Amino acid sequence: MSVSRSATPPTDDQIGLFAYQVASQMSGAVTAAMIHLGDRLGLYRALDAAARPVTAGELAEATGLVERWVREWAYNQAAAGLVVADAAGDDERFSLAPEAVPVLVDEGHEMCLLGMFHSLPQTMSKVTVLPESFRTGVGHDYDSHGPEAAVGIERTFEPWMNAHLVPDLLPLLDGVVERLTAGIAVADIGCGSGSAVLHMARAFPASRFAGYDISRHALGRAAERLAGSGLANAAFHDPRDEPLPADGSLGLVTAFDCLHDMTDPAGMMRAIRASLADDGTWLLVDIKAHPTFAENAERNPMAAMMYGNSVLTCMASALSEPEGAGLGTLGLSADRAEAMASEAGFTRFRRLEVDHPVNAFYEIRP
Repeated sequence: MSVSRSATPPTDDQIGLFAYQVASQMSGAVTAAMIHLGDRLGLYRALDAAARPVTAGELAEATGLVERWVREWAYNQAAAGLVVADAAGDDERFSLAPEAVPVLVDEGHEMCLLGMFHSLPQTMSKVTVLPESFRTGVGHDYDSHGPEAAVGIERTFEPWMNAHLVPDLLPLLDGVVERLTAGIAVADIGCGSGSAVLHMARAFPASRFAGYDISRHALGRAAERLAGSGLANAAFHDPRDEPLPADGSLGLVTAFDCLHDMTDPAGMMRAIRASLADDGTWLLVDIKAHPTFAENAERNPMAAMMYGNSVLTCMASALSEPEGAGLGTLGLSADRAEAMASEAGFTRFRRLEVDHPVNAFYEIRP
């Protein structure tokens, strides 16, 4: 994909159209901030609870906020098409369309997107330090975003995981549910706040589950959730203090949306291979990507967002140490994952038939 500069000066219309394209990006950024506020201030929940169109004053009263601020927020949301506005006459009223409730209110629904906006302020604040990363090549890890980053990741990935991990995803792995039922040792790499570990531990009490993560904030949340769960077959570790076993003792390893964030993903693959029994299974879940930028730009409607998010978070994490791999958000295509797995000592690689808007799923075996 290449664009050559024309010798013909652009027309005023062409300049105007390009200026509109640039300005429209700010519209998305500002509206994203308003979605964060709508979640944080309970405005979406209040609109849903009202069960009828309400005025800005009624919405402000329900949330304990000031009407003028609520009204301007509602205008933004209505103009963006996220909130329904009935502006007939002087009695303006606002409501949520039925299809908006699963996305903006119901955190138990697999399509809830609130987690994407939870840590938006912390993520966007990185633009103040990123110039130095561009100069030095060294990024920043997820803990540099503070504890809200761990919460945001948790809220982003848990809805789908809670709905599908145990009943739908694990049964796709050859013989794994039977082995989990009988009892095996399992490790979840990049466990975050522990949702997958706790879900699996609850479903398969005969097996033992260990979650590994380098985020102190995420591990703190995982420990709190474990303490409240009553489960005795789960634990969480920082691999810098308690490394993954290297004795082939594990029957299953899982890694959800974390390999592309790692400074040394190849080293992690080798460690996973050393931890797995010869008849073990590695479930790798990572961002769906194509081998080249041209393919990603053409086939992925969210490519611009993902490349930008990579600079702010994913690639920044993967380059948080000197000589980091720096794969980035769209850096682990199926071809690259298979090649890296082969180099790490795996011999079988199978893409699972899972319908997911963002992720690809792979069964990898020794």
